[in-house]
Order: sequence, then structure tokens, then C-alpha cells
Amino acid sequence: MKNSLSGVVEGLFLGLHADSLVTTPVSEVQVTFEGFVGDKHAGWTRLSDSRTPHYERGTLIRNDRQVSLVSSEELSEIAQRLSILTVQPEWLGANLLLSGIPNLTRLPPPARLFFEQGVVLAVSAENLPCTGPGRVIQQNYPEREGLAPQFVKAARGLRGLVAVVEHPGVITLGEKVRAEIPSQYQYRL
Repeated sequence: MKNSLSGVVEGLFLGLHADSLVTTPVSEVQVTFEGFVGDKHAGWTRLSDSRTPHYERGTLIRNDRQVSLVSSEELSEIAQRLSILTVQPEWLGANLLLSGIPNLTRLPPPARLFFEQGVVLAVSAENLPCTGPGRVIQQNYPEREGLAPQFVKAARGLRGLVAVVEHPGVITLGEKVRAEIPSQYQYRL
């Protein structure tokens, strides 16, 4: 039996610059099996990094991080924890800003997101917080010192998810999305 939750696409973003974490807002995205067309994270493969310590850094691996998702409710919580006005999704390098799905970051793999126009994304993992987005937040609040390292703690459990494309199509602003969560079993030795 699957549990189902409903939400809305509040923002769409593309990483257009290889040398910048910050993404650019767009009104719709073309989605292929490789990810969001035009986004720097699209592709079948990627190079291993600190998130994949079981491989030597720079090893070519399957791309399980094609799309980055965040929640408007969780970004508000992060901003509150940091005592700042706002945390913008593009500052975190997000591709999708969703609202209405409680505890988005806690959706377990392989939860699936079914978009109204047919796109389906499969959750790969939680997107763990790091200091990169914290540095971007710091740049937007120069009067506040120490936001980069504070972000890592403040965003724990709220940073969002990464996903892969299971079915291509188009996603537009305001589109409805349904999250289906499969039955979960706790593994025990």
C-alpha cells in the first residue's frame, strides 16, 4: 500500500553556469531521461565527489543527482533557524521548489513524484547540507558573520532531496505534483 501526498511546483531553476552553485529561475523545464535540459547536473553520469567516498574522487559513476528539490516550508524553517529573512532556493542550487508536501526532505528512496503533465522523478537520496550554499547565503547577508558553517547545522534534515528522471516531459510553474511513498520496512541483521 502506498501513501500519497499532494503539492505544487512553486519554482523551477536551471544551473546555467558551471562555475556557480546559484541556479536561474525559469517558467518551465523540458525534462529528458538525463535531467533538466540545459542544467549543468543533467547527464547519465557524473564524477564521484565527497558524497561518494567509496570511489576515488573523480571516478565516472551513474548520475543519481540529476535534479535537486527543496520545499518552501523547509526553506522558511532554515531561515528561521538562521535568524534571517529568507533562504532562496536558487542560493542552494535547487532545480525545483515545491510546497504542500510535509517533511519533503524525509521522503525515502524510492518515493516517486508524479507531475500533472506526466513527468515522474524517483527520489535517490537526501541532499545533505554543506558549506557551499552557506557561502552564498553569507554573500546575501554580509552583515551576518558565520552563516556558512551555521547553515550546515540549521539545514540538517531540511536541505531537500536529489532525484532521477523516471519519465520525461515538461514541468511548468504552478503544476500539481503527487508524492507516492512506498511501504517501508526496517532492515535488521
